[in-house]
Amino acid sequence: MIAQTGSLLIVDDDGDIRESMAEYLRDRGFRTETSDCCGDAITRLGERSFEVVVCDVNLPDRDGFHFLEWATRNAPTTAVILLTGYGSIESAVDAMRTGAFDYLTKPVIDDELDGSIRRALSGVSAPPTVDLAGRDSQEKRALLGRDPRMQQLFELIEAVAPTRTTALILGESGTGKTLTARAVHDLSDRRGRPFVEVSCGALSETLLESELFGHVTGAFTGATGDRAGRFRQADGGTLFLDEIATASPALQVRLLRVLQEQRFEPVGSTRTEQVDVRLIVASNQDLESLVREGSFREDLYYRINVITLMQPPLRERVSDIPLLVAAYRQQFSEETKRLVTGVDERAMRLLCHYDWPGNVRELVNVVERAVVLCPGERIGCDDLPEAVRRVGSADPTTGASNRLKSALAEPERRLILDTLEAHGWNRQRTAGALGINRTTLYKKMKRFGIAVPQH
Repeated sequence: MIAQTGSLLIVDDDGDIRESMAEYLRDRGFRTETSDCCGDAITRLGERSFEVVVCDVNLPDRDGFHFLEWATRNAPTTAVILLTGYGSIESAVDAMRTGAFDYLTKPVIDDELDGSIRRALSGVSAPPTVDLAGRDSQEKRALLGRDPRMQQLFELIEAVAPTRTTALILGESGTGKTLTARAVHDLSDRRGRPFVEVSCGALSETLLESELFGHVTGAFTGATGDRAGRFRQADGGTLFLDEIATASPALQVRLLRVLQEQRFEPVGSTRTEQVDVRLIVASNQDLESLVREGSFREDLYYRINVITLMQPPLRERVSDIPLLVAAYRQQFSEETKRLVTGVDERAMRLLCHYDWPGNVRELVNVVERAVVLCPGERIGCDDLPEAVRRVGSADPTTGASNRLKSALAEPERRLILDTLEAHGWNRQRTAGALGINRTTLYKKMKRFGIAVPQH
């Protein structure tokens, strides 16, 4: 609980949503008022000052963008946070460029609402991406994210970048581990020096050893001349080793020595070379489990696991999907010279409900395909791959399973209703008693037709 601070105005024409947010924020200690339309909100803001206004985009008289324009001109010290559905998220992103402090997608998650308001009150904006100086637009967009886990990742990148500390990046394939490694390099004082990448899983043990440390003439069959390895090429800069879990036990020993001493011998040579290399490693496997199994050296694991950067899978940061789709839709529209201006709401919902096993890499391919195939100005469901469209198809459940769901629904409805009544219809306390978050409770109340009694 925070002290009584921060005057807030909640603007939404849905009474349940409006009062639910207001109730939650009051319980958090904020001074909160509500409004149900744009005109009333403008009148209120003209009569008195609010530090933050949380405003829905879809209002009955004028939309939230009209309110934003008015507030930007007439109340420039008020931070405006827009609430938007999937269909208008691209407009919300544009609105941020012209004055909105933040945007949140519906249904609003409590932690996101609380975090956004706190940042607004402290005057600290949460950038949707880490600044990758000198990188191209595609790489910048790949690290977009307003999800709290992505914001935490950006903070860690900026904290670890100025040091020479070894960093371990963990995440599934396609989440952007290479781009995170590049971000660490580009934000460091080594940015003017080489960034060298090696995929350990793409080479055999012998070739990987030669690739990393170089070799001399005659070191092995086919070694017809001396060759500098990647450690030498990265001298003064950064070496990124992806798929480190695939390194053999013998290679792990050599890597440990380089990490500790910054020295190595090329394959087939007794000459010791000294380098100054910052090492970043990545894995899509659980290295701690591999250590327990004995397939990865414990001493090397603790040596590389100084700072861990967790790259969340796309399915766990669904709120970032519209932002990424908007960015890549714009990029591929420009590249293909096609006038594709947006994504319709149904198609966006399919994209947000898809599981994304290939993560951001798969999303990039899906958006590029959609831009190329789109016959009009807005991407529709027919422009998406079958795998994505399938998530919106009817679930082939049997009549028996439907009857089971119906039978289970009434006890759940009764439990929610009884708990609401026991807690004086306070949804925050009710959600806590039921062990669910407020947003989940609100959705269940909508589904079961439970309305807050009017006093």
